[in-house]
Amino acid sequence: MRKTTLSAALLLSFAGAALAQEAQPQQAPTQDQTTQSQGRDVSSSDDPDAAETTTSKVPLDEIRRYVAVYNAVKEAYVDPVDDKKLMQSAVRGLLLDLDPHSAYLQKTEARSFDEQTSGAYTGVGVELMTMPDRTLKVVSPIDDTPAARAGIKAGDVVIAIDGKAVADRDDDGEGGSGPLRGAPGTKVVLTIVREGKPKPFDVTLTRERIRVASVRSRMLEPGYGYIRVATFQADTAADFARALDKLEAGGKLNGLVLDLRSNPGGLLTAAVQIADELLDKGKIVSTRGRVAISDAEFSATPGDKLNGAPVVVLVDAGSASASEVLAGALRDNGRARVVGSRTFGKGSVQTLLPLDNGDSVKLTTARYYTPSGKSIQARGIEPDVVLHPEKGAANDGKIEYNEAALPGHLHGDEETAGSNAGEVLDGEAPIAAALAALKKPVAVAPVPPVAAHKE
Repeated sequence: MRKTTLSAALLLSFAGAALAQEAQPQQAPTQDQTTQSQGRDVSSSDDPDAAETTTSKVPLDEIRRYVAVYNAVKEAYVDPVDDKKLMQSAVRGLLLDLDPHSAYLQKTEARSFDEQTSGAYTGVGVELMTMPDRTLKVVSPIDDTPAARAGIKAGDVVIAIDGKAVADRDDDGEGGSGPLRGAPGTKVVLTIVREGKPKPFDVTLTRERIRVASVRSRMLEPGYGYIRVATFQADTAADFARALDKLEAGGKLNGLVLDLRSNPGGLLTAAVQIADELLDKGKIVSTRGRVAISDAEFSATPGDKLNGAPVVVLVDAGSASASEVLAGALRDNGRARVVGSRTFGKGSVQTLLPLDNGDSVKLTTARYYTPSGKSIQARGIEPDVVLHPEKGAANDGKIEYNEAALPGHLHGDEETAGSNAGEVLDGEAPIAAALAALKKPVAVAPVPPVAAHKE
């Protein structure tokens, strides 16, 4: 697998992404960049030897306004306010209006964030997204965890934890998983708002050590295999390869159903490695940002573990980020057909920036593009074969939100007006439909590249 040099693994998911940032060399200041005057931007450093760019200059008037508000709160608010709490709120405010995936992580949240990518942590097994009103929206429950077994569903909104409104908590961090952590065997009560339910209801979960099995496999029938990838973790690609070898131990496969339904993403490198297992050549994905370290391109190396046997990728409205990278790579290279419902549409890369106090900032730093040069940001991947939920599905399979519906989301190159959310496809029926599509002989041609993207 060939790729440009990155300082660490790119990570795409609702929970976040990790990439060590390197300092970029800066150009020498020009005359207009260093000129200071009342009411105009001024340099953030008084060091005459410091190299500056227009992006390194601090708006002096806005800083003064912030200090005035800070002092007013400190001196006149009805109750005393801790300095640390005020400053943390201010830092969160810097990120709040950028996009839904940029966030401030407290130390415990940064640690748990790393644990999730490794595949083992203590909690209830649910991917959450903090909304602007600080409620927590469920992206998806993780397979075979307390949340999944209790019936938590994608699109549920958590409004309280152990009876305390989440909007009033100051220990939630990014993603809201802080108060969900605790000793194995202890209980936590979530108050849930669900579309179609007349009033909120409580769900009691028992925390446990979550060892997420991100890959499961089985034979659907002789000659046709099935692999379910629930999330992309550090060992997911290796587990995928082992699952494929196990399926092929019983004889040559005539085809494979790759199930990415409600997979919220994870490590980009894991998705790239799985694509490389199934591709003999071609581009897998590229990322583009404002700084050079955010630009990368991943390509396949020779060797297709299935030797060209057909592949169908099964997706739904909960398939996001790295899942969309994998589905897009296989389809654009003519290697697989995509079956299911329109995906979530998260086409951005997040970088985890560690701070000196142990906290971290998760910042959106790039967009990613499929091999044909398309961005799926706020649009998602439209399947070749569209499936719909079974009758009686929860909320009729409607998720009622996707990337395009999130307040403050990044604009997409091919974003469409209005709601274009897909549907959640639970159960075995979509697998049977994917198998039927796999058996149907259809030529899959590579998707031609689009015109060069203009930054």
